[in-house]
Amino acid sequence: MRSTDTFSSFHPVINFLYFALVLIFSMCLMHPVCLLISLVSALVYCFYLKGRKALKFSLGVMLPMMVLAALVNPAFNHEGATILTYLPSGNPLTLESMIYGIAAAVMLAAVIAWFTCYNEVMTSDKFVYLFGRIIPALSLVLSMTLRFVPKFKAQIKVVSNAQRCIGRDASNGSLIQRLKNAVTILSIMVTWSLENAIETADSMRSRGYGLPGRSAFSIYRFDDRDKSALWWLLFCGCYIICGWWVGGLKFRYYPTMKGVKTTAFSVSFLLVYLALCLTPLFVDLKEDRKWKHSQSAI
Repeated sequence: MRSTDTFSSFHPVINFLYFALVLIFSMCLMHPVCLLISLVSALVYCFYLKGRKALKFSLGVMLPMMVLAALVNPAFNHEGATILTYLPSGNPLTLESMIYGIAAAVMLAAVIAWFTCYNEVMTSDKFVYLFGRIIPALSLVLSMTLRFVPKFKAQIKVVSNAQRCIGRDASNGSLIQRLKNAVTILSIMVTWSLENAIETADSMRSRGYGLPGRSAFSIYRFDDRDKSALWWLLFCGCYIICGWWVGGLKFRYYPTMKGVKTTAFSVSFLLVYLALCLTPLFVDLKEDRKWKHSQSAI
């Protein structure tokens, strides 16, 4: 199987619209099935994009965060009709607060997972392409900031390795010596950041940034594939919004848990939401199947 993501090759409008839909729905739809669909789809897509790094991130960061979020809500929120026991403070511990805490934790984890996928698919050049003419200054600042973070991490590794070779790393020596070494590394990184900013400014000035009438090169073309994807995303988004509007995705946690009755009409909204969340995987799997077929035909 190829390691490339076909969905990333779509037009930036399609990529941005998809992530805008799944992020908004993940934060607004608190139905347990919707939350589960969003989290599982985000984790599967994240695993497809990043491989084992996604699994390490899920177990090392997201799982403890979910446990913490699930425990915090019942400790401070005591609403609900089903009292399980009483805390040492005398406040009741309710089943509804526990379930809502778990739901909030799943929602938070799903949003973070979707943002992880967003950072892999929506590169800085795509963001500048979309918003460069609408908000040129803000889009440039955001793209440079997002690009600066990985560059800073890579550079600090280079500096730390170089300092370690001469015995001046932050892990060498006494506490005072380690602090001095850390300050030295920080000073080097600040100097590097300032020099990099000056070089970037000079490069932009030499290329005519900010001059009136300046044109911009773009490699993106909105083809028939993008049109089909746009119609599909618009259909899914409108259908889910209509389902939310008529109460087909309604779920109540307080004072008692109650959701909409399971009918073919309500299930259809969940199926469309599942299809929307799995759209990149469907696209990638379809392309991988074509790739395998073309290889076997050689």
